[in-house]
Order: sequence, then structure tokens, then C-alpha cells
Amino acid sequence: MELRVVAFDHPDAQELTEQVQQEYVVRYGGTDATPMRSAEFAPPLGLFLVGYLDGRPVGCGGWRTVSAQEPVLRDGDAELKRMYVAPAARGHGHARRLLAELERTAATAGLTRMVLETGIRQPEAISLYRSCGYAPISGFGLHKDAPGSRCFAKPLVVSMSA
Repeated sequence: MELRVVAFDHPDAQELTEQVQQEYVVRYGGTDATPMRSAEFAPPLGLFLVGYLDGRPVGCGGWRTVSAQEPVLRDGDAELKRMYVAPAARGHGHARRLLAELERTAATAGLTRMVLETGIRQPEAISLYRSCGYAPISGFGLHKDAPGSRCFAKPLVVSMSA
């Protein structure tokens, strides 16, 4: 999978984030209303990636900086948003590669921890995050009090290898 940095409002990013929203409709009965603006995913405050296979957009994800507005959040946190791989491209390690690149770029930008929120109706996402070193934290954000919401965090480390 070829990963490209794109604007959050790029047509391929929008197509994939709409697919994410439809996945939420199937799993939760509605879309995610978390407010997000394109500027939040523009360097140096954030980053959005689209993954391509044979020139077709098949995966996406981004991070945005967050401040310590809530007790569980810290200055230096990056929040993972809209991590997604299309069903036809799943099972080939693309999500793991996308997540690793998002972590790498956030660490390189000087951020120290990646935080995320997901739901219990996404067991494959929870399994991926746990297997990549994410640990449970208290809830934050729009869904912090939702019984089906789960939040995770992982310290970020800048790699010294090229």
C-alpha cells in the first residue's frame, strides 16, 4: 500500500471518511458527530494519510493535536481519527502499516502520546490497537460517557533509524 499525505478535504479522503461513517451506521445505528475541521489535520497541527492499492484509495487515517482540556488528555497528545481500511483490502496488514506511519509522523512532529476512542462494536479495531501497544485510559471527547466507548493511549517514541 502506498501512503500519501493529503488534505482532510481531499476527494479521496472524503470518500473514505464517508465509508467510515457508513460503517458506523451499520455498527452503531448512526454516524459519528465528533466535530472535525480540515485545518486540524494540516501540518504541523495534524496529518491525514490515504493508502492506495493500484491507484485506488483503500485506507485512511489521521491525527490531530489535542490540548489538556479534559483530565485524561495531556499537552503533547495526538488524537487518532478516522482510521479505516476498506473491506476488500482488509487482512493484509494495511491497517497496522497505516497506524505505524501515523504514530511515526506524530512522534516526528514532537508529540509524545497517541490517544484514540473507539467502540465495542469494532472488536477488530480494539484488537489491533491492543496488539500495537495501546493501553486503556479513561474516556474523553464526545463519547466519553457512552457505555460502549473505549479509549486507549500509547506513548510515542521517535525512531533513530532511517
